[in-house]
Amino acid sequence: MWATQTPLSLIKPLFLSRYSPLTPRSISRTPLRNLLSFGYSRRSSVATVTAMDGGAKTKSANSSPDHNAGNWYSVPELRLRDHHFTVPLDYSLDHRTCPKISVFAREVAAVGKEEQTMPYLLFLQGGPGFECPRPTEASGWIGKACEEYHVRGTGLSTPLTPSSMLQLKSAEDLADYLKHFRADNIVNDAEFIRKRLVPDAGTWTVLGQSFGGFCAVTYLSFAPQGLKQVLLTGGIPPVGGGCSADGVYRACFERIIHQNDKYYKRFPQDIEIVREVVNHLAEHEGGGVPLPSGGILTPRGLQILGLSGLGSSTGFERLHYMFERVWDPFEKWSGFDTNPLYAILHESIYCQGTSSRWSAKRIRDEDGGKFDAIKAAKEGRPVLFTGEVGKMIFPWMFEEIYALRHFKDAAQKEDWPPLYDIASLNTNKVPVAAAVYYEDMYVNFKLVMETANQIAGIRLWITNEYMHSGLRDGGGQVFDHLMGMLNGKKPLF
Repeated sequence: MWATQTPLSLIKPLFLSRYSPLTPRSISRTPLRNLLSFGYSRRSSVATVTAMDGGAKTKSANSSPDHNAGNWYSVPELRLRDHHFTVPLDYSLDHRTCPKISVFAREVAAVGKEEQTMPYLLFLQGGPGFECPRPTEASGWIGKACEEYHVRGTGLSTPLTPSSMLQLKSAEDLADYLKHFRADNIVNDAEFIRKRLVPDAGTWTVLGQSFGGFCAVTYLSFAPQGLKQVLLTGGIPPVGGGCSADGVYRACFERIIHQNDKYYKRFPQDIEIVREVVNHLAEHEGGGVPLPSGGILTPRGLQILGLSGLGSSTGFERLHYMFERVWDPFEKWSGFDTNPLYAILHESIYCQGTSSRWSAKRIRDEDGGKFDAIKAAKEGRPVLFTGEVGKMIFPWMFEEIYALRHFKDAAQKEDWPPLYDIASLNTNKVPVAAAVYYEDMYVNFKLVMETANQIAGIRLWITNEYMHSGLRDGGGQVFDHLMGMLNGKKPLF
């Protein structure tokens, strides 16, 4: 394993004496206040959050007409508090009269620290369209930090589910609605919450994982005044204008082929098993096997198992064990039936002012048939998995996956709003530290380095010790290392 730290643009590192080092299980020492979570889970009016205290219902003193705060409750070594915020759907409209949605945030503090005044850490989850993990104990990086945040569009906030999206009359109406659920509005939501939650509307530290890191760079672009520090883990986006998806997919194809090679070298017995499955699917009536959800599993559908199987630390093992049972777990792996927002909005995270025009499909068509599963099976070659080549979404998925069947046209909006401001990033004054995973299959190393050169003052920790899931897999080590880079414990050179 190797690792290095790279200062791109040098600014004086920020020293924060109030942030103390933590042992993995000793969160009571952390001065970081909480972790927050965003999401859209329920498009209904927000009821006052109450809790039982000595037999009486009480309303938190932090509550206001647009903010309902619950009472503290416990999981092992942590104290939690739920918040519901009523926020504008469209921040460009008059906030008094525009449509509103509900955004949920969960506050997490070390036991005994919940009523103390401490700095806030905002956690932005990967995605788009997947909720934050619910904290069950003070383990991993939460044991180092102590706060959580759900992304707009998921979790316990106003939802984007198949049933809720079908209420919109046309694909154009849905696309116009979905434009309010991208990184720019996640930042607007974060600022809305910061001004109501942080004492005196002060700044907070942001930790962005994967797509959450993309959102954090949008935050740096448009609202740096709300930021004290930014930590990025496997989440530095391409920031050029137009649609960068083509460049992302071209850069990632070499990595996905490399990951396939590593997988089959570790589990060579799976080469024949996967070929047999592909042949069975191709020969089945209709070109695939019906799934319980109403969708169909085809050879190309099987290939998207790479989405979960090839890019995380235990993904190879989980993929191999799945093929021991072959059929049953497939729908559990894809996640599109319960989280359709990922498929609909994913290519748009690379788009500013234009459509992606099904970039993944177009770039895959340039590969000369390397990823043609049926052809590979007939020729006796290993079948290559796709899925997470820059997080590929294909138009055929909106036909074969039941939950997506009505939403294909909405995924290709032509006028997506801007997500980044390069001039602002070039003059950034917010201290930023980023963990860059050299073998990251989800976020291409070369493209990350191009963007990093645009963010003034960023410090990089480049390592191949972790995959994309390093924040989760490394316990508190990744978080601790990045904090050390910002608080003066890690030298610039």
